[in-house]
Amino acid sequence: MTGQTGAHATRRATTVAQLSHIGLQLFIENGFDETTVDEIAAAAGIGRRTFFRYFASKNDLPWGDFDELVERMRADLAAVPDSEPLYATLTRAVLDFNTYPASELQYHRERMQLLMTVPSLVAHSTLRYESWREVIAEFAARRLGEPVGSLRPRMIGWVYLAASLGAYEQWLHDPGSELLEVLRSALDILSERLTA
Repeated sequence: MTGQTGAHATRRATTVAQLSHIGLQLFIENGFDETTVDEIAAAAGIGRRTFFRYFASKNDLPWGDFDELVERMRADLAAVPDSEPLYATLTRAVLDFNTYPASELQYHRERMQLLMTVPSLVAHSTLRYESWREVIAEFAARRLGEPVGSLRPRMIGWVYLAASLGAYEQWLHDPGSELLEVLRSALDILSERLTA
């Protein structure tokens, strides 16, 4: 059926990305803690209950489709032939994970600024980063022939996260920098240390 107007048409057109953009704009303008779910829903033309079909909480909104991207990275790593070097593969996977269309980069910069500076979001990030680290550790464990919970795969997950967060801090600090270039530099430094 076409030609529908009002809330139903808006709701049908809403995506995770659109709702995330609306929420991010409100967070930037009014502050994260000061912005309510009701205000985001109203700006998006949807009801409060519909908002929670997209995001479990306000804290989840800045993450956009992070869970989907994590699962895609897991699937991509599972498909890599065993002949490809471990650290080169992880470097490529992290770069792919953080590759965004040019039209999304400003939103992504705003998103990461919030995630790395708003105290309640920094605390919430621990859960999200854990799922990302697990994907890295699982792949490393498989390649190394070690249990996922053993020290070396765990450390590999942590150091790739640390390198990525360090790169993001640098990117946010230097607005003229290119995200992938900064990430590649950080991961190159990491690979040199790991393979030395």
